[in-house]
Amino acid sequence: MSALDISAFSFSYPDSTELLTQVSLSLEQGSFTLLVGATGSGKTTLLRSIKPELAPTGTKTGTIEVFGRDTKDLNVYESSTLIGYVSQSPDNQIVCDSVWHELAFGLENLGIAQDEMRRRVAEIAYFFGIEPLMHTQTSNLSGGQKQAVTLASVLVMQPRLLLLDEPTAQLDPVAEKNFLHALFRINRELGITVVVATHAPETMRAYATGAMQIIEGQVRPMDLGEFAFVVPGGAGGGTGGGASGASGISGDGAFGGEGGESGDVSGGGLDGSTEASRQKEPGVLLRDLFFRYSQHAPWVLRGFDLAVAPASIHAIIGGNGSGKSTLLHAIAGTIKPQRGRLINNYSQSQVLLPQNPKSLFVCDSVDEELKEWQKRCGYSEEEIVHTIERFGLGTLLQQHPYDLSSGQQQKLALAKLLLTRPALLLLDEPTKGLDAVSKCDCARILLDLKDKGATIILATHDLAFISQVADAATMIFDGQNTCTEPIAEFFTQNIFYRPQDDGFLRCWKEQGERELQDKAAQRASGKLLHMR
Repeated sequence: MSALDISAFSFSYPDSTELLTQVSLSLEQGSFTLLVGATGSGKTTLLRSIKPELAPTGTKTGTIEVFGRDTKDLNVYESSTLIGYVSQSPDNQIVCDSVWHELAFGLENLGIAQDEMRRRVAEIAYFFGIEPLMHTQTSNLSGGQKQAVTLASVLVMQPRLLLLDEPTAQLDPVAEKNFLHALFRINRELGITVVVATHAPETMRAYATGAMQIIEGQVRPMDLGEFAFVVPGGAGGGTGGGASGASGISGDGAFGGEGGESGDVSGGGLDGSTEASRQKEPGVLLRDLFFRYSQHAPWVLRGFDLAVAPASIHAIIGGNGSGKSTLLHAIAGTIKPQRGRLINNYSQSQVLLPQNPKSLFVCDSVDEELKEWQKRCGYSEEEIVHTIERFGLGTLLQQHPYDLSSGQQQKLALAKLLLTRPALLLLDEPTKGLDAVSKCDCARILLDLKDKGATIILATHDLAFISQVADAATMIFDGQNTCTEPIAEFFTQNIFYRPQDDGFLRCWKEQGERELQDKAAQRASGKLLHMR
């Protein structure tokens, strides 16, 4: 018996937009399968369609069977014990106040006896090594801890099929390896069938037994060896512009769209030339900063120092829970440090992209979101149109922001913020949920903004991305600035925090080579014309 059989499955949203077309596949029990595809290609929709309680609203045809059972016929108990689902964002899945209650919540709802429930919770806590966290408030967990607790709360139900949607997107490199090792043990030792939707198949390739890719609404099998060469395309993929390295790139990539006219989405809101703005004085300065969330809580930032140069891209690196997001909020002024000195020369012209972009969405459609701040900030209809083109949002304008994929929500949130023409961008995991092509477009946008004079501080675990766009990096450890170095020097000195070859780096290199070839062709053409 197969673990999963999908036959001629098609899905269309209520607006008649068809996302999946005649999908058919079969997965063996005990397999570990990677599901890849461009941002917005339908990975999340396919996974949610397998779990009946989470199936998206729309028109469906075809059949989905799990261990020989049609998912339409499963009741809640059967679904919980057959299919486990871990979403893109653990914050959207955690419902209880403490880790203990979170692990027990599903079992209580199924009416599991208390002795059995306590045994299962204890067993899964030992398996994940989270017993010290059992009485911790879930709101105080780091991103990596939340992801581990979410996975544990699903596995305590003892499902036979485990579906995961971008499970490592918010994990630091060390936490990512630990998480993947746990998945490997779950798959090999417990015999649970695993399907993982991911934009980072390279990091999971060694654990997988197979792979498949969604292209233009259909699923095709892949050889794992293809990940050494594949650059995501299809729905949501961008055409890409030119990329030649980590500096001096000014592109007009559509961030997953069709390519807009050359120009900067910031619309000239930055005063002065790039050279004039690159002063010696830091644009953002922190000295001996202390912050904690309550009087008796441990310090998150402890004597923290930081100096960020104007018109630069500065990366903040560190483990989950190290204080990266807290640092961004302190700079933005949304939290107030207990001690220390903080100078932000851009406080009147700044934006903050939170780790969960949904917190920026208050409207019923993508179009309304982009226009929400128009009167207050004074940007034009022409700027909105250019932003829609540049971020590839044209086909999504009437969709509700909450119905978008994680990557599409990232694009929308960043597009909405950039319309305000900020001088300072504080970005928390800006590449989360983006495929390789969209990351390249994002890189060009940030480099373009820097060249126009913007200062960008980004907290991220995406080491490959910052290796190409950042000027400097700061590592946080134990609440302090452990080191701040130029980006090349930073990676030379590290053992674990080094960029790994992935789809983004290959895409970036290929686009750079194409740009050089185009420029060479243009020079040759001009020379021939001159000779004539």
